[in-house]
Amino acid sequence: MAVGKNKRLSKGKKGLKKKVVDPFTRKDWYDIKAPSMFDVRQVGKTLVNRTQGLRNANDSLNGRVVEVSLGELAKDESRAFRKIQLKVDEVQGKNLLTNFYGMDMTSDKLRSMVKKWQSTIEAFVDIKTTDGYLVRVFVIAFTSRRRNQVKKTTYAQSAQIREIRKKMFEIMAEETGACDLKELVTKVTSSASQSAQDHIATRIEKASQSIYPLQNTYIRKVKILKAPKFDVSALLALHGGAAAAGEEVGAKINKDFVEPPVLDSV
Repeated sequence: MAVGKNKRLSKGKKGLKKKVVDPFTRKDWYDIKAPSMFDVRQVGKTLVNRTQGLRNANDSLNGRVVEVSLGELAKDESRAFRKIQLKVDEVQGKNLLTNFYGMDMTSDKLRSMVKKWQSTIEAFVDIKTTDGYLVRVFVIAFTSRRRNQVKKTTYAQSAQIREIRKKMFEIMAEETGACDLKELVTKVTSSASQSAQDHIATRIEKASQSIYPLQNTYIRKVKILKAPKFDVSALLALHGGAAAAGEEVGAKINKDFVEPPVLDSV
């Protein structure tokens, strides 16, 4: 008897249908704001499960890293091979305030520059910005053919590579030594030539011309090794102030109000 009863209960449970709920009904959309060092401030949107119980939506949003093409941020397609990483540091209403987190180069651009019969020269230097960031900057360059050269290969000697690498260290330290993070990002992302090379890369090519001619010199990567203690006011200043960042600001108080005179009798 007990076995038959359990079979009937199991058949009844199978007949119940579970209600299907769209998971997007439990999510909210947030706008991602880029710092003021870029021309385009509205990066895109992201979604997160809304606050429920002990689970806070801000905890899931803080620390998110988004990757955006510099061509979209600067409105310049010639610089689309650079990838900018932005990290969410603060949530203001429905806006996510981000800060620069790193820069890299797309793999197709890097592979297009690597060819046979030439030498590849790479170097990196660690820089301490004036606002407390420890940043590692990587540079890459390739040897080029001299004018009226007949020889097929353009291999540089070890002594020449050491001299060029020394020039790279000196120029990168000189250009980025006494600047804050905003100025550093502007220098490594700005275009100083038709090939979308930055100002530091063009200086390295000119300085190395007497040692061995270079081509396709670029700041390949920028990596933040250590960041200072988080400061909300500094982040808001980077976004152009509280009003520009989308923070809710109170209405202006009308000071034209005049208090009525005291009555002698009621």
